[in-house]
Amino acid sequence: MSNQSFQITTSKTQRCFVQGEISKSKILFIVLHGYGQLGAYFIRKFKQLSEEYYIVAPEGMHHFYLNGSSGRVGASWMTKEARTTDIEDNNKYLDAVIESFKSKKDFEKIIVLGFSQGGATAARWTAQRKDIDQLILWASVFPPDIEESFVSHYKKGTFVIGKQDEFYDEAAQKIEISNYKNLGFEIIEYEGKHDIEGTTLLKIFNPD
Repeated sequence: MSNQSFQITTSKTQRCFVQGEISKSKILFIVLHGYGQLGAYFIRKFKQLSEEYYIVAPEGMHHFYLNGSSGRVGASWMTKEARTTDIEDNNKYLDAVIESFKSKKDFEKIIVLGFSQGGATAARWTAQRKDIDQLILWASVFPPDIEESFVSHYKKGTFVIGKQDEFYDEAAQKIEISNYKNLGFEIIEYEGKHDIEGTTLLKIFNPD
């Protein structure tokens, strides 16, 4: 007798972290962390941005111990297991996040940044929405399954990567940069590793 599986839909409480004063802000800036990170720490990487940015860091839906069965905890957006369901759940979760803040204020602009694993989640989510003004993918592989739908309507995209990124050797970087160029992304390279590099971040938002 073979094993069978079925799905049950439940509600789940998620954590989101915010930075700034919504009353003073003009731009809603949603940032998605990488694998094994937590929203509370990831959002600190954007503290140098001006008060016109209201920063929201949703946390990945899946928590786990980074080493063994105790100690530091990280979060993940998805794995290869139940992949399709997790993508759908992530999209619904992030839809709820953005609608919650849009109901509080009419922002002049909405920007989404996805770092590393969070980049794939950001790309898949923004590909189904029409209200995102800019997408920044930082050290992330673009999901090949949404390339066609993404190109068909997206306004502006930026790909950022450090030349010493330990997860991408020189050959891999060339492949990713070429792919992003074909998708119409602006390419920004910097001297640095797999992290949100502060000087580069400021140059993106304050180019002058």
